Amino acid sequence: MSKLLDHISEFLAHRKGLLPIIGLILILINFLIQFILPGNFLATSNLFLHLGLLIAILGLMLTWAL
Repeated sequence: MSKLLDHISEFLAHRKGLLPIIGLILILINFLIQFILPGNFLATSNLFLHLGLLIAILGLMLTWAL
């Protein structure tokens, strides 16, 4: 587990904006799902919105720390 965290932190140290961009892409996917599949579980639960927000905030905090 320790080696995995070392590899992930080394990978993200060189790509500081990757997690916020992934989070924004997930938020945009959620926006599109609202129009494409209006009654679907993904549209009603806003799963990609919440997941994208968490990833973007985590990415910004890691970017600031690294």
